[in-house]
Amino acid sequence: MGPAALPAAPPLFIVFNIGSGHGDAAGARAAIASACAAVGRKHHLLTVDDPKHIAEIAREAVQRAQQMGGIVVAAGGDGTINAVAQATLGSGCAFGVLPQGTFNYFSRTHGIPAGVAEAMQVLLNEHPQPAQVGLVNGRVFLVNASLGLYPALLEDREAWKAQLGRSRLVAFGAGLLTFLRVHRNLRLRFELHGSEGQTRDVRTPTLFVGNNALQMEQLGFPEAQAIDAGRLAAIALRPVGRLEMLWLLLRGAAGQLGDADQVTSFSFERLTVRASRGFGARRIKIATDGEVGWLQLPLHFAVSPEPLQLIRPAARAAERAVERAGP
Repeated sequence: MGPAALPAAPPLFIVFNIGSGHGDAAGARAAIASACAAVGRKHHLLTVDDPKHIAEIAREAVQRAQQMGGIVVAAGGDGTINAVAQATLGSGCAFGVLPQGTFNYFSRTHGIPAGVAEAMQVLLNEHPQPAQVGLVNGRVFLVNASLGLYPALLEDREAWKAQLGRSRLVAFGAGLLTFLRVHRNLRLRFELHGSEGQTRDVRTPTLFVGNNALQMEQLGFPEAQAIDAGRLAAIALRPVGRLEMLWLLLRGAAGQLGDADQVTSFSFERLTVRASRGFGARRIKIATDGEVGWLQLPLHFAVSPEPLQLIRPAARAAERAVERAGP
């Protein structure tokens, strides 16, 4: 009797958003095919040519991966990764990422290279590890969720990108103009649950909830360590004028926003956000990982009890543990 056959490596079901970032879609496809062929790995490319269909295509990828014991992969920017993660969470499937966006906060946090060929080597050779997921009313966010000024900034940024192309300079210019416009302050009530157990009424032009330590570090907030420890981080601006808003924008670009007196920040286990007296909205515009939509109030923020099983370098997890421990 000959030796037992080794189990086949799980096939990859790749949701590929050809509109993400400013890379070469044809070159990315060739790199994916070449890497899989080199090791005899099966892969199935599910192309997204219209963002309106991405959730449907992501669900199809998950169903096929469940049937064949495969891995679900998101190839795109943070918005694409969010949509595929939403479909994958709780499915029992492992999750992989081929970053194709402008900022790629999620992939950079977890040590996944920006180049397709290098990211494919992670996908083909590394193993799944748990990755924290944020939830707001059941909607996934891997990087951040926000309401008020920040969703408006994202909508303005997309309008600018449609005319001028995708770049960090365009994103900054759009952000500058958005921040300098007059905005209505939100009247909100924060209810902290768990060990915090307190309520506060807040007037703010924007609420930003972070689930990405790298982004929080770049803005200069110590709550980055809390995210690494399994919590979420909230940032709320106090009502300010245009000149102060400009100053805050510059401090954020310099990584010093966390020290500003006009900013309140805290970490939490669970947070409920309600409309405070005088703010009669029942629905509110919210952005999750750069995608803008509407949710019913109240908003319930929490860490998902189930993580994503993300294929990522084991070395990066060890590095983050060292960074959490400090000197």
